[in-house]
Amino acid sequence: MSSASQDYRLNDELLGPVLATLNAYQDPYLKQGLVDAGCVTKLAMNGTQLQLGLVYPYPCETQYRDTVMTLTQALAKIDGIDEVEAEMDFKVKSYSATGNIPPIPNVKQVIAVASGKGGVGKSTTSVNLALALAAEGANVGILDADIYGPSVPMMLGVTDFRPLSPDGKYMTCANAHGISAQSIGFLLTDDQAAVWRGPMAAGALLQLVNESLWQDLDYLVIDLPPGTGDIQLTLSQKVPVSGAVIVTTPQDIALADAQKGISMFEKVNIPVLGVVENMSFYLCPECGHKEYPFGSDGGARIAQRYNVPLLGALPLNGNIRENMDQGIPTVVADADGEVAAIYRDIARKVAASLALQQQQSTVSIAISEEE
Repeated sequence: MSSASQDYRLNDELLGPVLATLNAYQDPYLKQGLVDAGCVTKLAMNGTQLQLGLVYPYPCETQYRDTVMTLTQALAKIDGIDEVEAEMDFKVKSYSATGNIPPIPNVKQVIAVASGKGGVGKSTTSVNLALALAAEGANVGILDADIYGPSVPMMLGVTDFRPLSPDGKYMTCANAHGISAQSIGFLLTDDQAAVWRGPMAAGALLQLVNESLWQDLDYLVIDLPPGTGDIQLTLSQKVPVSGAVIVTTPQDIALADAQKGISMFEKVNIPVLGVVENMSFYLCPECGHKEYPFGSDGGARIAQRYNVPLLGALPLNGNIRENMDQGIPTVVADADGEVAAIYRDIARKVAASLALQQQQSTVSIAISEEE
């Protein structure tokens, strides 16, 4: 993975050891050394101080401090370096797995969140994933594509929002907890229902995608309705999706439906970035004992069968539901808690996986051109 630009101002005596040390540090999400991953953009000396610039291809701001500490300790062992000054940033590049579909204006990457059946926590995952990506520094939007049962407005606490159209063509988005949001729920009153046939619902999805005023998003998370119907098919054919996340629970019936979702994305050549298992276990607050009321390791088995990663396993936790009902999702309500940490880890895995998908796509194109 090559970086956009490199500015190396070290003599040969220092350059070799510094690059070797930086490449020996394996980024836990890219699974590559920092040099091979193209993250090292600046190297210079100011006396005995090494000035280091790193630009990651995915957002990971909450990891900066620990990374700098680890690198500083390693680099300070090199003769001639007494201290390290590090500047860290990230840059998300535009990428779509479906190259023949025009990009969405102001949106770099699109993440579809899907499930084979309802009731597995797909919308909860979508909202917390979007907020976790934002917590890592990204500009994020979420699109509620569940036309028949939109829940994102309530989960984000913006049920009173109504879009405006400054130019009569594009709609404004809601802003909640630092992310942009759009939903058919913003256009319906509380007692209205979207009673539409499949093609009408699919058309509404495209309008929400293409006629919303998205503002310079690194990621647009799309919360799909359950199943593998018209809306999912329209998404794969008309929306420049970068990758998909599958949500399931450990029960056999949920796993069977999750397999259908994975199979659907494979057939339309959209990479499945991994599986999230909700309601994975119950942790007793009194004694700390773990129970598995819905079975165990189901998500891991599905992930292994389809050769995709298990992105994370979320506990059966009443606070998650309560936070969503109150319009303050867990990543915001308990930002330093264990559940929020799991969602942030999932977000970093998803974003890094997309960066690697883009890297492989670029390498493939380069090889084809040489041939």
